[in-house]
Amino acid sequence: MYRKMASGRRPVCLLSLLFLFLFLFFSPALSAGRCNPDDMAALLDIKKAMGNPYLLISWDPKVDCCSWLTVTCDPKTNRISQLEIFAGNVSGTISPSVGKLTALTQLTMRKLTGLTGPIPPAICALTRLTLLSLDWNQLSGPIPACLSSLRALTYLDLSFNQLSGPIPPSLAQLPKLSALHLDRNQLTGQIPDSFGRFRGSVPDLYLSHNNLSGQIPESLGAMNFVNIDLSRNRFEGNASWLFGSWKSTQVLDISRNLYLNFDFSNVSFPSTLTTLHIEHNEIYGSIPDSILQLTNLQVLNVSYNRLCCRIPQGPIMKKFDEYSFSHTNSLCGPPLPDCYY
Repeated sequence: MYRKMASGRRPVCLLSLLFLFLFLFFSPALSAGRCNPDDMAALLDIKKAMGNPYLLISWDPKVDCCSWLTVTCDPKTNRISQLEIFAGNVSGTISPSVGKLTALTQLTMRKLTGLTGPIPPAICALTRLTLLSLDWNQLSGPIPACLSSLRALTYLDLSFNQLSGPIPPSLAQLPKLSALHLDRNQLTGQIPDSFGRFRGSVPDLYLSHNNLSGQIPESLGAMNFVNIDLSRNRFEGNASWLFGSWKSTQVLDISRNLYLNFDFSNVSFPSTLTTLHIEHNEIYGSIPDSILQLTNLQVLNVSYNRLCCRIPQGPIMKKFDEYSFSHTNSLCGPPLPDCYY
């Protein structure tokens, strides 16, 4: 009886072993074949150009690239849709092969110590991108003007690099942009006049800590920037058109340009203003009484200018100490010494 049962089970066991063998034999091939081969080749080029860093150790050509760390595949097409390489040590450049990942919607390469060289124009072929973040690296050279062809972009961050040369005027052609970060670079020249004619949405604009100079274009006065930071450059002349009671600006920073020179008495404030920095310039006149209506104001610094007259008094102003008003021409009244006229 025992022999009969054993012999009866033998075909079942053999069949199970056969299925197990087929699964183990074919599953790696199926897994490896899921990723688009052209995408895999492009990714391996990117890894090589970065010096084959440990950060990308999971990028093994024997393994399905859709399972690699920092990589996301579209579940329907298996094309690479997101690439996020973040916070690590590399030694190299951005490979032009990145332009072959034509299904990308998000590309992030940030805080990569040792990532040098230019931004390859090949990135401009990634017309599906909605997010491009290449910040906190050591990238150099110019900003490619062809980035204006990325019409789906909503977020562009090239900050904290060593980029140089002028700002491409064509960036104003990006119709869906909500934020433009070019701060903390070595950019020169003027703000393009086209930045007063953004198509579609008006982005938050961050240009601080560069070597930009000249006049701030009057055309920017037509734009309703929610957040605008032009600080720590070398701008000169008038910037009063950045203000306006009709606007919904929350953060306005034009500090530490040294040469901005206009009458502060005549500006009108957006009621939405939360942060205002104008320190370290040559701005003159008095502080308008309308500042007392800014119930959302949390940060104020008008120091190191040529302002005069009595500081408007009201509950809002009690938030700010003497450092917000120091080293001006002849401002007086609390929190500074009282006026004697």
